[in-house]
Amino acid sequence: MKICYLDAFSGISGDMTVGALADAGLDARELIDALRGLNLQADFRIEKTSRRGIAASKFHVDAKETKAHRHLHHILDLIERSSLSKRAKQNASAVFCRLGQAEARVHDVPIEKVHFHEVGAIDSIADIAGAAIAFDLLGVEEIYCSAINTGSGTVTTEHGLLPVPAPATAILLEGKPVYARGPAMELTTPTGAAIAATLAKDFGVLPPMHLKATGFGAGDRDFAEQANVLRVLTGEASRASESTLVSVLEANIDDSSPQILGYALERLMEAGALDASLSPLQMKKNRPGSLLRVIARPEDQERLAQIIFDETSTLGLRIQSAERRVEERRIVEVETAFGKIKVKVSRQGTFAPEFEDCRAIARAAGAPLRQVIAAASDAYRKTRQPEE
Repeated sequence: MKICYLDAFSGISGDMTVGALADAGLDARELIDALRGLNLQADFRIEKTSRRGIAASKFHVDAKETKAHRHLHHILDLIERSSLSKRAKQNASAVFCRLGQAEARVHDVPIEKVHFHEVGAIDSIADIAGAAIAFDLLGVEEIYCSAINTGSGTVTTEHGLLPVPAPATAILLEGKPVYARGPAMELTTPTGAAIAATLAKDFGVLPPMHLKATGFGAGDRDFAEQANVLRVLTGEASRASESTLVSVLEANIDDSSPQILGYALERLMEAGALDASLSPLQMKKNRPGSLLRVIARPEDQERLAQIIFDETSTLGLRIQSAERRVEERRIVEVETAFGKIKVKVSRQGTFAPEFEDCRAIARAAGAPLRQVIAAASDAYRKTRQPEE
């Protein structure tokens, strides 16, 4: 599976996305030919440039119209009538729908009444459609994104001076990891945020891959503080059958009772934590304490953090992104003297009876748990003998 990682360390915009994908090996002529299928009455070009000494590609749209106001249905109709591939049409339309929903919330109007202002202009339609075309031409099947640098300060818009991230950008990035670093200006635009929020499967650290190509898409300005580029990395997903990005939540606790901490673990697991554990810890002033560590899906991070605050005495958490790999496994059901028991079997051949099955059967049969586990293990070994 071919995957693409958007490294938004200096923000993300539509033109930066197109430029970065072109820089990563996309045939610029194919991209431009496909964009002409939109019939936008515009010219497109990709210029080789640099930002802080980093060679990059800059995507340009040359059109007379720059601030036409369009409704969402106008843009969706334009995309549908174009000669783009089915997948490119679907992705471009999805991005604009997501953007329309954000703008509707900002202005508290039905989505049908949203005027797209800047993002409805020809260059922004080309940016979003261009990104969808580029992902399609490169054969990208899954997209991932880093935490996004939004920038800071203010930005001048059709609605006057607004704080960064702009209202629509902030809505689009709800639930996503963001931060601000570098020059006090807008680094992530609503268009860039919409592309990432709509098309990225997950946000966090670089997923495991066999790296094939890297590309840099240039922003409009050249900053003194950092290279104003979006980096993309493309390659094949690694062989890990389940390799995901997770959030790791940690807290040092020295003033909660064991009963309280045990209950907190139960609540966290019931609420969807992938794992939750307590480790003994020697804290400041030589006080014994516990390290609470929770592994969570990124989308569950905030909900589980709130449970930690509700159920423990901690006043702070450390949250970081990490990679989680799980070996491929299958479930085999074996027959034992105690009844049917499920056994987990890895791709490497190692196996383990399902603990919850064994525990339930041991209680129901009044048998020692170790005997039930041994019976399940013996039964599975016998099923393998004919194959061996």
